[in-house]
This record gives sequence, C-alpha cells and structure tokens, in this order.
Amino acid sequence: MNLTEIKDKPIYPIRTAAELLGISVHTLRMYEREGLILPHKTEGNQRSYSQADIDRIECIRRAINENKISINGIKTIYSLIPCWELVHCSEQDRRNCKAYLGHTEPCWTYNHPNTTCENRDCRECEVYTNHSSCGEVKELIRKISGN
Repeated sequence: MNLTEIKDKPIYPIRTAAELLGISVHTLRMYEREGLILPHKTEGNQRSYSQADIDRIECIRRAINENKISINGIKTIYSLIPCWELVHCSEQDRRNCKAYLGHTEPCWTYNHPNTTCENRDCRECEVYTNHSSCGEVKELIRKISGN
C-alpha cells in the first residue's frame, strides 16, 4: 500500500474525526450538507473519514477562521474549478451540466445525467481529490491559463 492509498483509507468514524479536528459532529454533517466534503459511507450508511478528508477539513477550517471566507465563499471557489477541462467534457456535456453553467456549487454536488460524469464516483474524481484547497485551485488556474 503506497502513501496515497494510506492517506485515502477511511479509518476514522465521525466522532473521532470531529475530536481530531476540534469541532462537533454537527459541524462535520453541516459541511457535508453544504457540499464541502464527501465522506466515505459504509454499507450501513455510517460516515468515515480518511487522513485526506481530515486534511481537507482542516483547510476549510483555516479558510473560515483565518481568512474569514464564508461557507458560500468556499463553495463559490470550488465551483470555479474548471472540472470540464479536467475530465474533458464534450460541448454537449457542457450544455447539459449545471456545474459548467453555474457558479455557486462545486461540481461534485450535482447529479450529472447524460454527461461524461454520469457514472463517476465524485470521491474518486481528480476534481474532488486533487483540488481541495484554495492554493491548489489557484495553481490549477495558473496552469490552465499558462501563467
């Protein structure tokens, strides 16, 4: 098992994750409802978190507490990730995609019927896994724009 696989392995139940982060279980569930995180779910629908999830939530907490970015602000930043470039959506997909047409919700919060992403697991998609912090989003935009 490599380091990435270890980091992505869901090992923390929700209560433990909340304790590690110094927040309430309610706050973790709210982040999920708001579309900021996609926790792993067991067959019994129990949430579990990996170290990568913990790192992502710590980034969200820093954005909220240190940078004073609201949850809606974070969602807007995530919505600006050019997912259509990363997953190579067709023009037809783009015309039918709420993530491409909108700017208030991250792409992983939408259903994607009749598109390239229809059968994708958003937890496994590079848009969600590789671009979770503001710095990573900015670097992605620099790379795409050639600067």
